[in-house]
Amino acid sequence: MESILKSIKTKKIPINPAVVISNKPDAKGLAIARKMGIDVEIIESKNFKGSRTDYDKKIMKALSSYGVTPRNGLVCLAGFMRIISPGFVKKYKNKIINIHPALLPSFPGLNSQKQALDYGAKYTGCTVHFVDAGMDTGPVIIQSVVEIKEKDTEKSLSKKILKEEHKIYSEAVNLIARKKIRIVGRKTHIS
Repeated sequence: MESILKSIKTKKIPINPAVVISNKPDAKGLAIARKMGIDVEIIESKNFKGSRTDYDKKIMKALSSYGVTPRNGLVCLAGFMRIISPGFVKKYKNKIINIHPALLPSFPGLNSQKQALDYGAKYTGCTVHFVDAGMDTGPVIIQSVVEIKEKDTEKSLSKKILKEEHKIYSEAVNLIARKKIRIVGRKTHIS
């Protein structure tokens, strides 16, 4: 999130950030967003009384109140560790993106770095993808490869991947903002 906001502030990405929404009141990103002059909303999920759909309706209402609509908005997930309801995904089709610390479709879900190490993979990396109804299954926008060294630990590998995530997430947002991405079936085409 911070990398994206910095790229926007330095005019590398031609969009206006509307709001940062968090489900955790102590999320580090909230302080970063406030410091950069971005509005923040906290919609706690921990003790939320209602369904996942009800929770997502609150998120969509907040997005709408800041002018982030399916027609003109982009929702960038960063550290938002919740599965989004099918209704949210359908309403914001191809307008929600996420980053994953692996080369999808390999090692989806949680603990991707550990999965790669346990599997004995020689390479892993990170993927920015559109969000669909599955878990880490949406069309891939961009990926970056990271070599796994024999001495790598989950911590050292996570650090290497995070460095690449900061680069490619901003790059993906820039491509979308400049209308350089077209989706055909499961594939994205970059012009």
